Amino acid sequence: MTAATFEGEAIIRVRGLRNSFGEQVVHDQLDLDVKRGEILGVVGGSGTGKSVLMRSIIGLQQPDAGSVEVFGDNALDIDEDEAIEIRKRWGVLFQGGALFSTLTVAENVQVPLKEFYPRLDQALLDEIAAYKVVMTGLPPDAGPKYPAELSGGMKKRAGLARSLALDPELLFLDEPTAGLDPIGAAAFDELTLSLQRTLGLTVFLITHDLDSLYAICDRVAVLADRRVIAVGTIEELLALDHPWIQEYFNGPRGRAAVSSAEGAAARAEPQGTPQDMGA
Repeated sequence: MTAATFEGEAIIRVRGLRNSFGEQVVHDQLDLDVKRGEILGVVGGSGTGKSVLMRSIIGLQQPDAGSVEVFGDNALDIDEDEAIEIRKRWGVLFQGGALFSTLTVAENVQVPLKEFYPRLDQALLDEIAAYKVVMTGLPPDAGPKYPAELSGGMKKRAGLARSLALDPELLFLDEPTAGLDPIGAAAFDELTLSLQRTLGLTVFLITHDLDSLYAICDRVAVLADRRVIAVGTIEELLALDHPWIQEYFNGPRGRAAVSSAEGAAARAEPQGTPQDMGA
């Protein structure tokens, strides 16, 4: 996709954000727009505050200054009832899945449903949880299992199932492929893209995985120097001369990701018939 595809509504609008911890300033005058319907990758070096930015947007981190609008509403200065209504419209997959270890997968999926819709009967809760489990590629028998009985990849999918429990419009993914082997990471990327297209999601994706950026992201936002220094397609970013951007995308891993993406694109192209090839 091209950047022009997403010239419309900003579903998230961050302006002048400042976050600090004691004397350490993580963000200063940070601006960012996330367009409806896109998968936006968020990258940056260690300590640039990628997760802090996400936590500021979803209300888990109170910034020192700046504004955050989500769905057109001020997410930093609203009463609790308004905040609840906004939270119903997004889902979050934290690093590692962040599952409750004493709850089964199905019970984990039901947590947000019970929080926001406490009058739902158990039969409906069980039905919704079973559907979300299968939707994220887990086997049906994963529902009664506990997190300790799952592989790393299955935990990520269980966390994703919980993040989709409320049928959100907006999905936050924090390093979803971290710790997965290349096959598992690629499968999770494909799942994310499929769900985004099927459900019409907007995805805010924090990642360091170059393969993910090339495979599924429409645009990429780069955090450095305490702010977002650039947002665009990978091709647009590569045209910039910022040293971190060049080192990140043109280093050995970047070149490997390009080769992988080109190979996948070639494999996806329809093959000609014998007649087409002059047989």
